[in-house]
Amino acid sequence: MKKTSSKINRVRSFAFRLVIAGILLMYIGLLLKDYPFLMVLFMLLGLLSVMGSTLVYLRIGLLSVQAEQVICPSCGKRTKMLGRVDLCMFCGEALTLDPELEGKEFDESYNKRRPKKAGKNASERELEKSET
Repeated sequence: MKKTSSKINRVRSFAFRLVIAGILLMYIGLLLKDYPFLMVLFMLLGLLSVMGSTLVYLRIGLLSVQAEQVICPSCGKRTKMLGRVDLCMFCGEALTLDPELEGKEFDESYNKRRPKKAGKNASERELEKSET
């Protein structure tokens, strides 16, 4: 089974791969200095890749600052959560802040937006339960 990681770590890994790919593309461009068109093409592709990774790092940095911080029940370390469910950055334990999902099997699809149902929302239903 493939080991999964938290959303923040996955995006950071993607940005790191973009940096490495950009550097490799620029290096290939240097090797092709006898062909000016190819050299410029690879240098520009490498530059775009590095610039793209910079934007990804900027975006995940902003999300990381706004992420909910929780203490993992398994390892006891402070970790950040994005969405309704996420994994601990350190031990990979499934975490959720949604009481409806506690005890359920971890699934990334819980983070997808659900269409709103007509009628009462969850807070109105809870209010009714507490009144009865």
